[in-house]
Amino acid sequence: MLLAIDIGNTNVVCGLFDGSALRGHWRLATESRRTDNEYGILLLNLLHNAGFAPGQITGCILSSVVPALTATFDSLLQTYFHHTPVVVGPDIDSGLTIRYANPKEIGSDRIVNAAAAYAQYRSDLIIVDFGTATTFCAVTKSAEYLGGVIAPGLGISADALFARTAKLPKVEIIRPKTVIGKDTIGGIQSGLLFGYVGLVDGIVRRIERELGRTSIVVATGGLATVIAQETETIQEVLPFLTLEGLALLYHRNRLA
Repeated sequence: MLLAIDIGNTNVVCGLFDGSALRGHWRLATESRRTDNEYGILLLNLLHNAGFAPGQITGCILSSVVPALTATFDSLLQTYFHHTPVVVGPDIDSGLTIRYANPKEIGSDRIVNAAAAYAQYRSDLIIVDFGTATTFCAVTKSAEYLGGVIAPGLGISADALFARTAKLPKVEIIRPKTVIGKDTIGGIQSGLLFGYVGLVDGIVRRIERELGRTSIVVATGGLATVIAQETETIQEVLPFLTLEGLALLYHRNRLA
């Protein structure tokens, strides 16, 4: 079985694959001060509670946008699972041609998402990932990763509004009943959600105009479902795109 781990700025997402089937997935808080022993025990307990044993793990792959935790997870995977992980980086075989000025600047999660989406569609694509930051990646039908857009995530925007104002409350990010808020909470929810919907549709359309063609637009990330159903441009939500991309890259690079 393959253990795939994606270290993001807010969460560490872990997935366990038996062949191409995702048998389990877990989400941990990203804490850069946690040690390899702390994360190792947490991961062992999660696997044990789901009925899996460390000895069932036959390989590991790791993607990280938090440099302080990359070595931590590399160490725990070797210590607790006795495997040296494939670590996603700019030189990994992703099946894509990277058309980026400096490939080392690309977040590994963006490459993983792009590789997984292209393997599934093999078409012109725009991949929108609703994480701590919201990223847009453009991939061509000829498997070229062109680059994209990075915007503040919806959660960051909500936190900033709460932190920088004296009277506005922190709100749950859900769809309000009306665009015109009937109270302060409704007004904030409307501004956050529909404002973000406008951002997504606007950026996607500008990318398509710049490319001179339409693309298949897919979304992933924690808030993808909430936002996608309000947009006019997102066609499909793929909640496990990053984990599936990690499994794909493991097989391309470890088993080639």
